[in-house]
Amino acid sequence: MKGGPLRCLITGGCGFIGSHLADRLLADGHSVIILDDLSTGSYRNIAHLEPNPALRLIIGSVLDEDLVCETMHECDLVFHLASAVGVKLIMEQPVHTITTIVRGTDVVLHFAARYRKRVLLASTSEVYGKSENVPFDEDGDRLEGPTSKHRWAYACAKALDEFLALAHWKESRLPVIVARLFNTVGPRQTGQYGMVVPTFVSRALADEPLVIHGDGTQSRCFAHVLDVVEALAALSQTREAFGQVINVGTDREVTIRELAERVLHVTGSRSEIRYVPYAAAYGEGFEDMRRRVPSLVKLRRLVGKVPERSLDEIIRDVADDLRRAKLAD
Repeated sequence: MKGGPLRCLITGGCGFIGSHLADRLLADGHSVIILDDLSTGSYRNIAHLEPNPALRLIIGSVLDEDLVCETMHECDLVFHLASAVGVKLIMEQPVHTITTIVRGTDVVLHFAARYRKRVLLASTSEVYGKSENVPFDEDGDRLEGPTSKHRWAYACAKALDEFLALAHWKESRLPVIVARLFNTVGPRQTGQYGMVVPTFVSRALADEPLVIHGDGTQSRCFAHVLDVVEALAALSQTREAFGQVINVGTDREVTIRELAERVLHVTGSRSEIRYVPYAAAYGEGFEDMRRRVPSLVKLRRLVGKVPERSLDEIIRDVADDLRRAKLAD
């Protein structure tokens, strides 16, 4: 990051992406406050950092206005990553999902506006919904399903986050940046909330079947978390990014069937691949996107590079992390 040391607040800093971001910021010489209620994050992700005097860990919620007000006053820059995660959680707890996302972001932006703090808001490629206009451009139209299908609650809530952040920019020039993250993968990610790569790798290491929902022809683009946090750190220091929405991810597309095959190859697993209908996994009426590919023109222009680690590197890093975790247990 450019300039001198900063005091950085990471909401959701005990999560998968947030913990890697904390690693990066501390390595760059900044101080970090992590605010996390551990609802989906884990202390294990940042335990190695707690002896660092430049880190302060607060166990608490972004819904706690007094706590957010206090921590906001102490920081220079906010990375707002606290959010409900994963399709599985969204389908099972839609009220919790909507409340956590919308109210939490409102609280963070309210106090950021009060103290004039720079904010990088982590959004998601889910906001593109069922759009087929690939690659997805940040200013392109979105296409979401009906409100009767809980699948779209997350996309709608995160889109509202974006509207609110950009409204603050429009009204008061609060320096906000919206990063739309595409599938981010790497060490520390759990398959608990339906994340496909750690789920596949974990099952492959155990020689258990890899279960694909649907026919496996749906495609995604997977970026290494270390590349993603590098992009987030760079964007946070780029004034031209203020008031902008920027896709963050890779545009290297792979079908879920191809992903499963790569996992088996890289891990040397004897697992078989099985197919399960969406209805059996998520209930009747579940809708999914066939393709999700970002346009990276804006990201490349603003920070000069895009995520570049390969899918095989990602799979190897996830496998090594899972093996280490098993030995530690």
